[in-house]
Amino acid sequence: MGIWLSQRKYRKNQKKEWGEVEILSHNKKTDQAKEVHGCQATGTCQQYQSSRAIDGDISTCTRTVPIGIQSTYPDKWTWWYVDLEKVLSIFSIRIQFKYYGEQYVMRQRGRFAGFSLNVSNTTIKEDGYLCYKNGQELPTLDFSTTCVKHGRYVIFYNERLDGTTYPTAYETYNVHTELCEVIVTGCKESDVYGYNCDLPCPNNCQELRCDILNGTCLGCTAGWAGEFCNESCPAGYYGLQCRSTCTGHCKDNLSCNHTTGKCDYGCGNGWTGIHCNTQCPAESYGPDCVYNCSGQCLSYFPCNRTTGKCDGGCNPGYTGELCDKECPPETYGPNCLYICGERCLSDLPCNRTTGIRDGYCNAGYTGEPTGKDARNTRDAEYSTPDAYIAILSISLVINFVLVVVIVVLLRVIYYRKQEKRSSDYIVSAERSPPSQVSNNDVQQYQELSMPNDSSYQNLALRDRS
Repeated sequence: MGIWLSQRKYRKNQKKEWGEVEILSHNKKTDQAKEVHGCQATGTCQQYQSSRAIDGDISTCTRTVPIGIQSTYPDKWTWWYVDLEKVLSIFSIRIQFKYYGEQYVMRQRGRFAGFSLNVSNTTIKEDGYLCYKNGQELPTLDFSTTCVKHGRYVIFYNERLDGTTYPTAYETYNVHTELCEVIVTGCKESDVYGYNCDLPCPNNCQELRCDILNGTCLGCTAGWAGEFCNESCPAGYYGLQCRSTCTGHCKDNLSCNHTTGKCDYGCGNGWTGIHCNTQCPAESYGPDCVYNCSGQCLSYFPCNRTTGKCDGGCNPGYTGELCDKECPPETYGPNCLYICGERCLSDLPCNRTTGIRDGYCNAGYTGEPTGKDARNTRDAEYSTPDAYIAILSISLVINFVLVVVIVVLLRVIYYRKQEKRSSDYIVSAERSPPSQVSNNDVQQYQELSMPNDSSYQNLALRDRS
């Protein structure tokens, strides 16, 4: 029995190693696989029950039905667990396997070999964390391992499966599992850590759970990151592990809350909802859709959900960016562009929508607007400086183009006439050479060469008569 330590000595050694950590498993609820066959008949079932492993007495041990790889052993796996009653911060697990004397040490180690230890919040080992898995090397009968985990159940598991090749030193037949003491140590509260379990875990640790040795968080609450969960998610992200992306349209383009994803200061214009990712419904606009449209947009179309303006204009009888103002007296129609003038009977104000009053018009007028009524339409369209400048620029360009076209046409006509005259002259010269002069031409020339005196006398005689 020299390899065994008493419970008192074990606790003393543990305190020297790790401050005031305490034994968490003592006298807690346990369970295990099938009982040994025939224990009911022999009255030994009580002797091998699962609670023997946590009673603080190494002389009492559990025993389950043997497992093995041959058909002689129908059971292929075995298990045992202790319930710590709540999720706790675990530091180490120690197991003392059955000792039958030095001559049986290797056999017992071969039976013990291949086991695993899991920490879980349920009785299903796959739901938790693997703390230890034995490999090729046989474990000692007094085994311990550090297991810095949080959990409620510590689960021992072993198996001998048909068709599996195990290391030579493994026992594969008649494998009894006999646990004499399982000691789980750690802090009795899950939200503390340190040498004496007296330091609080950081506030943003998930479920206030941190590493029992250094206080680093085992996970962060939504919106936080870093080893100690003291760093908020970067702008544009939120939630657990900062994996969620802000999808809303927060007011003033601010980022969403790094924890909830909501817009702390409300939604931007045109958006609503918890995360400001829902467009305003028809007939509402502005931040969080708190404003109602005027209802007088042209053809009753919805207003702009961001600005509330009527982008397509106003219904007849209304004006303003929001189409929320009635036409002033003496005006009517879409955007109040028409002037009533002398259309209305008895010079009463006309209807702001139709331009007439109660269906009565002065003689010679009907209900339709005339060009005279619409004279301020053109003024309204071109009353802004930008519009005036644009129109003037277009007019100058058009006039310049016209002048250029006219000049070009005139030059073309001129050149064509010159070319025709030149052509006619050449043709005439070819037909009448200078050497061939007729008698008539000579006579005409002589007549033109009459003395000047004779011509003068003839003119004088005419004046006297």
